[in-house]
Amino acid sequence: MATPVTTIDVHPTELTEPSAGAPTAAQAPAVRKLGGRIGALITGVRLGGHLASETVAAVRAAVLEHKVVFFRDQHHLDEEGHEAFARLLGNPVAHPTVPSADGRYALGIDSDHGARANQWHTDVTFVPAYPAFSILRAVTIPPYGGNTLWANTATAYAGLPEPLRVLADSLRAVHSNDYDYAALRPDAVPEALAQYREVFTAVTFRTEHPVVRVHPETGERTLLLGNFVQRLSGLAGRDSRALLDLFQAHVESPENTFRWQWREGDVAIWDNRATQHYGADDSGDHVRTLRRVTVDGDVPVGPDGRPSELLEPAAVPEPAFGPASGASADA
Repeated sequence: MATPVTTIDVHPTELTEPSAGAPTAAQAPAVRKLGGRIGALITGVRLGGHLASETVAAVRAAVLEHKVVFFRDQHHLDEEGHEAFARLLGNPVAHPTVPSADGRYALGIDSDHGARANQWHTDVTFVPAYPAFSILRAVTIPPYGGNTLWANTATAYAGLPEPLRVLADSLRAVHSNDYDYAALRPDAVPEALAQYREVFTAVTFRTEHPVVRVHPETGERTLLLGNFVQRLSGLAGRDSRALLDLFQAHVESPENTFRWQWREGDVAIWDNRATQHYGADDSGDHVRTLRRVTVDGDVPVGPDGRPSELLEPAAVPEPAFGPASGASADA
């Protein structure tokens, strides 16, 4: 799929940062659809913590509609501005186990620490109220490779034959951060294995989610699956795996996905309740550095009205900074 190359037209009046606490004049985002089912490019917006409410509402609406949106040439954003923009969408939350890169909310996704997430997943689904939005900022991009793919889990559900939709509506699945990392990544470097064993699974989480969740803002039904799923509740291992593979194949269908070729200064925002994503590990030993800030979500509810349930531990521990992500049934 050809990747569009578009630059943002920034007016001279937008190059001066406003005084603290002062919102900018409303900017009119231009939204251009990139894929048939997912993805859009937004131009005309300089991201930061002082956007007018009308601009924020327009960006949020575009994310809900297109599932993932992209901004080029946001070189002015630093850790502080990244977090400040995230606060316009909701409450930032730190990763439940992995320390942040800035001591606050920015998660470092760095190739030199083995952070190459080359599995389809939705961020942090091993806790009940996993993030609603993820905001990813490109800092250092390799000369080739390192693209990220996104999939629309709402159209994946809608495209299921009716008998499979009925079946999916009735299923629940256990998600965990303690999965067979070595089996999925047999060629993983020692640093990646160490990070997984000593950091990522410092606390083991298990949460039972509905396989189909009802989106709290759009009302769409989405497939809640991905790499953190251990098994389908109530089914034997072989039956569980066969059904998981069947539903996941619909999520990963090429028509349902979009691939983004990163440039430094790019920002991607996605609806983490209606997508999966995959970071391609194909850039060799070249440095790839990104920063991610997530916005707290709500506890999923299935078509039957039953919410997700934390199975392990008894409560989500407080992170080193900020509130515990997904800790409250009322989040």
